[in-house]
Amino acid sequence: MDSVIVLVVAVLAALGIGIFIGRNMLRRMFTQMETDAQKKAELMVREAEVKAESIKKDKMLEAKEKYLKLKSQLDSETSKQRNHINDRESKVKQFEMKVKQREVALSKQLEQHKKEAQELSHHKEDIETQREAVSRKFEEVDKLLAQQVESLEKISNMKADEAREQLIQTLQDEARSKASVHIKDIMEEAKMTATKEAKKLVISTIQRTAAEHAIENCVSVFNLESDEIKGKIIGREGRNIRAIEASTGVEIIVDDTPEAIIISGFDPVRREVARVALHRLVADGRIHPARIEEVVEKTKKNIEDEIIEIGERTVIDLGIHGLHPELIKMVGRMRFRSSYGQNLLQHSREVANLSATLAAELGLNAKSAKRAGLLHDIGKVPEEESELPHAILGMKLAEKYGEHPEVCNAIGAHHDEIEMNSLISPIIQACDAISGSRPGARREMMESYIKRLKDLEELALSFQGVNKCFAMQAGRELRVLVDAENVTDAQAGQLSFDISQKIEHEMQYPGQIKVTVIREMRSVNYAK
Repeated sequence: MDSVIVLVVAVLAALGIGIFIGRNMLRRMFTQMETDAQKKAELMVREAEVKAESIKKDKMLEAKEKYLKLKSQLDSETSKQRNHINDRESKVKQFEMKVKQREVALSKQLEQHKKEAQELSHHKEDIETQREAVSRKFEEVDKLLAQQVESLEKISNMKADEAREQLIQTLQDEARSKASVHIKDIMEEAKMTATKEAKKLVISTIQRTAAEHAIENCVSVFNLESDEIKGKIIGREGRNIRAIEASTGVEIIVDDTPEAIIISGFDPVRREVARVALHRLVADGRIHPARIEEVVEKTKKNIEDEIIEIGERTVIDLGIHGLHPELIKMVGRMRFRSSYGQNLLQHSREVANLSATLAAELGLNAKSAKRAGLLHDIGKVPEEESELPHAILGMKLAEKYGEHPEVCNAIGAHHDEIEMNSLISPIIQACDAISGSRPGARREMMESYIKRLKDLEELALSFQGVNKCFAMQAGRELRVLVDAENVTDAQAGQLSFDISQKIEHEMQYPGQIKVTVIREMRSVNYAK
């Protein structure tokens, strides 16, 4: 029992000693932590003071720099004002000196005029006496003339008025005969000279304006890396090539030509859309009907942007400023149009350069002539069809977008639809004829061919339910795409018959035309 008590006492003593030692250690640790915290706080305070001092110095330097800068500006402004005031003072002094000199000169002139007036007053009396003497002399001369006239009338048995009229008539007849001969010679010489000068001007203008002539074709060649891609373009049972033709309105010809396919179509815009879309599809590798339609739609938007870029580049190249954005877009659209086989943009650029050169040679406004030359055929490229002649339509478009009346008249009169009322109008007409009459510039058959194909498409589009229509194979086939929701299969067959009958009755064409009505039903849903 005593040993247990001793053990408990020992444990309690050890526990007390441990608590005491622990308290001392904790106290020391807290003291050390407090000391470290105080040191860190002092260090942070010192760093803050150092930073504050550096910031203070920086702000002082910035303030001094701003002060010096403002002071220098104020000094410069003050010096400028002082110089301006000095200049004004010197000008005022010079003006005062000029005024004084003018006053002195005026006073001298006034004195001289007074002297002249006195001298004139003295001479006035002499002049009056001389006038009276002259009037007396005239009276004497009149009496002598009357006496001579009476004596002549007695000798010739004629009155003076009759003799005067006879003499005047004789002189007039002689003058007319001489004048008519002289005028005839002058007119003949002027005609010869004018013809020579006009030929010189036109020849000089043509020689100074060099232009390339490339006849527009109706096909484009699309090169391929290998013939394996032809199979992807054709697709299973030809579905891909049918989708391309239906979306673009061109004909894709895949033949034995190695590493190439042919894109055929009378509309250059459609051919360009098809070419660019094919290039993107081949580069992407995913060729199927849905992807084809998506790429074709994007390509059409890109072609519209390209048209605007072409118009802006053309206007910049020709140095024409202030043209309305819609007119710039029409100028770009000329790149994809042709006139009798001649590229319309190339033709308009050539007419613009020829007109500017010829107007400069004649001393007229070359800028207005160049502007009218570029815009003279914009009536051929509107997005909406019109029954007006292209010259009148172009004039109305130019008036709508704020062009000068001289330019509008030159556009409207270059085919004599309206009267010319400005000097640049005949210049535009002449330069249009020069550009179109060069050997190899145009082909008459191309224009009539394209017009026939467009009329064929418009005829089919006049039927109800037709969405799109494309003339294919040089006009030997007409493909009509109808709305599947509004046109049934039976109605599609009847529509094909009606279109063919209307073509037979209203159009003239060689051979026969195949009318194909395409009705495709698609169901599209989206999982979200």
